Amino acid sequence: MAAKPGSAPVTYSPNLGQKTRPPIFKDNDLDWVRPDGRGFHQCRPAFFRTGAVNSASGSAYAELGSTKVIVSVFGPRESKKAMMYSDTGRLNCNVSYTTFATPVRGQGSDHKEFSSMLLKALEGAIMLETFPKTTVDVFALVLESGGSFITLVTGDLPVVISCASLALADAGIMMYDLVAAVSVSCLGKNLVIDPVLEEESYQDGSLMLTCMPSRYEVTQLTFTGEWSTPDINEAMQLCLDACSKLGKVMRTCLKEAASASQE
Repeated sequence: MAAKPGSAPVTYSPNLGQKTRPPIFKDNDLDWVRPDGRGFHQCRPAFFRTGAVNSASGSAYAELGSTKVIVSVFGPRESKKAMMYSDTGRLNCNVSYTTFATPVRGQGSDHKEFSSMLLKALEGAIMLETFPKTTVDVFALVLESGGSFITLVTGDLPVVISCASLALADAGIMMYDLVAAVSVSCLGKNLVIDPVLEEESYQDGSLMLTCMPSRYEVTQLTFTGEWSTPDINEAMQLCLDACSKLGKVMRTCLKEAASASQE
């Protein structure tokens, strides 16, 4: 299948902040540089590829920095008899980690909270009425974690959501639009987009936004910690802008895959 080179979804001029608790900021260090050298408002380079799992109805692989995720979609297939009749389709989501995904070996397992949030982020974008009495299963596997395993709002979840959306499109599931997800961490007086593990460990608050970029509609907004109203507004705008650019990267991946299949 076609693959596209990695690219930074969005780039902004970083804001200069004031020092906060160590080790993120050091004394008299107003020109703090992020661990991976990015600007405060610059996302990690994104790489997507569809058709990663031949046995699935649709699949996708995503790589943003050190976060690596693969998602498989199966269905639509007939719902179990035990389920009540429904004139709309059902969506099942499961997120799990490999045993080698995190620095601490042997922690791989299903993540119920991530699974629930993945479902909420996607279901508003899917035309469930187009496959009544059937079920679509989405299985996301985090191969390598670039964020916190226990941080629900930031961590690896935005990458999982974006990759799952691409896999659904690859499976031919009717959708209103792709779903892109981006997170922001609040570090002192600075807003840091697409945080990595070290930054998450010292964040004062975190916010994740998922949206349908072409429709400019938010499908999920989650935040933790203490936020001022101006900071929430700024963080949401950063996420919306980044989601718009990430959506273009995702659509380009689908177009290249479609062109390759016709050759």
